[in-house]
Amino acid sequence: MRRHRGTPPAQGERDSGSLTLMLAVLLVVLLAFTGLVIDGGRQLDQKENAFAIAQEAARAGAGIVNTSTAYSSGTYRVDLPQAIAAARSYLANAGYSGSVTGTGDTIRVTVTVSENTTLLSLVGIDKMSATGIAVASLVTGVTGPGT
Repeated sequence: MRRHRGTPPAQGERDSGSLTLMLAVLLVVLLAFTGLVIDGGRQLDQKENAFAIAQEAARAGAGIVNTSTAYSSGTYRVDLPQAIAAARSYLANAGYSGSVTGTGDTIRVTVTVSENTTLLSLVGIDKMSATGIAVASLVTGVTGPGT
């Protein structure tokens, strides 16, 4: 039925299409919340994974003892160049990259893990990353209070 200008809309004609618009908006909001749940959970998993890899690489480096010093003086020290190389080798073999530094008997490893998002890419967030930092030190013998 055709209506002329100036005549008021018939009962129910006024709200035509408003339910469709509301459902479209709710669908977008629902997808965004679903993306936050799914990709947010993956982000937490990435953080845990980055931290675990950094810990493992730091431990791999901190366990490299300078054998010549250990045999000659009985003192256990980390061989820094070899320890840093061992930590970098661990990262490379695990398929990750990061920074490795060392001072004294301590090795510090920083790893950043990045992955593409699943649902948040629909709202413009294409990639999420997580960084893990770990420090490992060489400890020898039994240690306790006063030793």
